[in-house]
Amino acid sequence: MIKVFVPRDAAALSVGADEVAAAIANEAKKQNKDVQIVRNGSRGMLYLEPLVEVETAKGRVAYGPVSAKDVAELFKAGFLEGKSHKLGHGLTEEIPYFKSQERLTFARCGITDPLSIDDYRKHGGFEGLSKALKMKPIDIVTEVTTSGLRGRGGAGFPTGIKWKTVHDLPAGEKYVACNADEGDSGTYADRMLMEGDPFCLIEGMTIAAVAGGATKGYIYIRSEYPHSVKVLREAIEIARKANWLGENIQGSQYSFDLFVRTGAGAYICGEETSMLESLEGKRGVIRYKPPIPAIEGLFGKPTIINNVMSFAAVPIILAKGGEFYRDFGVGRSRGTLAFQLAGNIKRGGLVEKAFGVTTRQLIEEWGGGTRTGRPVRAVQVGGPLGAYLPTSKLDVPMDYEEFAKVDAMVGHGGVVVFDDTVDMAKQARFAMEFCAIESCGKCTPCRIGSVRGVEVIDKIIGDIDRDKNVELLEDLCVTMTDGSLCAMGGLTPMPVMSSLRGFPEDFGKPAPNKFLADAAE
Repeated sequence: MIKVFVPRDAAALSVGADEVAAAIANEAKKQNKDVQIVRNGSRGMLYLEPLVEVETAKGRVAYGPVSAKDVAELFKAGFLEGKSHKLGHGLTEEIPYFKSQERLTFARCGITDPLSIDDYRKHGGFEGLSKALKMKPIDIVTEVTTSGLRGRGGAGFPTGIKWKTVHDLPAGEKYVACNADEGDSGTYADRMLMEGDPFCLIEGMTIAAVAGGATKGYIYIRSEYPHSVKVLREAIEIARKANWLGENIQGSQYSFDLFVRTGAGAYICGEETSMLESLEGKRGVIRYKPPIPAIEGLFGKPTIINNVMSFAAVPIILAKGGEFYRDFGVGRSRGTLAFQLAGNIKRGGLVEKAFGVTTRQLIEEWGGGTRTGRPVRAVQVGGPLGAYLPTSKLDVPMDYEEFAKVDAMVGHGGVVVFDDTVDMAKQARFAMEFCAIESCGKCTPCRIGSVRGVEVIDKIIGDIDRDKNVELLEDLCVTMTDGSLCAMGGLTPMPVMSSLRGFPEDFGKPAPNKFLADAAE
């Protein structure tokens, strides 16, 4: 029996993975070849999708991007024996793009069958939870704190502190909620993990439940991720049957169950309190803080809320220890982050590296530069509310504090590349327009400020009282930053002001004015 791996990841499906799998099955039947097709997750090399792998004595051999019409030729070339072909890349593990990564969170993604619990366990799955079930809850919290893990959703808040807050509250009804509303442009790490290694998320959330004393959890997934919803619901049912979820997990004193809920397409529900409102069946509008969700969260009860990547990092922390995880990274940014290369990039895909790698390294060494072959002009890191970095800032290490020093943010690790044809004034306008469309409307600076922002930028582009309107835009951005109730309005000025500071010529200004120059210093 020859194993052939064809991804079931949404990115691979979008370029014909199902058709490729069907073509391989048909050709194998014609040639009377004993082939088992495994629908794995993606390895993250999206520029090679559909990436087909064949298991050989030397290891898995990769071919891609494969289309259905290539299959007959691949069989003829002997790809089932791992023989050479123009679409061949040799051993998957030796492909430079993949080999030079540090896969901790994504250690199994693309390797295992996402819905095989035996495959998951064979590759180290549930080792962390098995340890956690024998530990005191406070010791679990201590291990997570020692690791230096910070929220991977964008805020970078220390995970251990959040968990300890819930742990220290009196026993009673508590919840664990996973924010899988991955709405940032150029990001797909959450989706890849949910579709490629769903048991990892389930394990991480269950460990959090044991640590915090919760018995019920919810995964809030954006409706635009139907494949993630389907895979996770199947994985949860499999985990229940194997007693990795449910009553007295693996014979322990701990019980925990998990449910999937889908959003309705609102970007604002990526903000934790808006997500809670939506989970409760209400309109997704932010809540005032305090109280924080760790104290009064879902249904007014203490709730541990983390992003998919945060929960998914927990199993390896418990399995190998907090110090093991802490040894990766720099400064206060510990561990690894799944950077997602998108936009005008030659080799788009996921790169898991320890903090400290630079944007330039990611773009040049992994991404291979722009797809158009033109020079890079700007890079937006951290989603639609992240700063646009000029090339002079591409050597700043990926580190929460270092990015903050240059008025930028690492965010969820999205890296969107633009070449020298981009109009940065239009990008600034897009930021304001995006905020105007996606604002929940609860606070005036965000609701009204973003609409006025679009109008002011239009006047600047149209050369109407340009200097006066640039000054007005600066003032408006300060109001939005200081007066908005959440990061939606509070961070929208970041892409706007970074465009104005870094690319003044696109706004009809030869150089930044004194206010901006002083602010940049």
